[in-house]
Amino acid sequence: MFTTKIAIVVRQDLAVWQKLNVAAFVASGIAAAVPDCIGEPYIDATGRSYARMAGQPILVFAGDLPQLQKAHRAALERDLTVVPYIEAMFATGHDAANRAVFRESNPESHHWAGLALYGERKAVDKAVKGLSLHP
Repeated sequence: MFTTKIAIVVRQDLAVWQKLNVAAFVASGIAAAVPDCIGEPYIDATGRSYARMAGQPILVFAGDLPQLQKAHRAALERDLTVVPYIEAMFATGHDAANRAVFRESNPESHHWAGLALYGERKAVDKAVKGLSLHP
């Protein structure tokens, strides 16, 4: 059993491509922020090596905007690692532009598309309390 947890929360009213895009981006943020969560390379029967990935499950939750805002506040209160993705980022074309629109967004009213959380298992559980696993 893991003492830490990785959770991704996506807004349930997004288009499927947007949900997948958000999940991929915020998962990469966890990998960058917490390199110890990455396992060893995968090697097939021929000896060919493949890239490493998270060494523990990543649970994906869905919620509406108020639920994402609540999860964000709870994550900050518990000092979790948070990877943000707001709706305005869909309209940008590169990382610097993403950071610029995020910086301009009011943290009290971010229009969340999704976020990833990492930290002690119980703290993450409290932050995502009330959310359902994504169907």
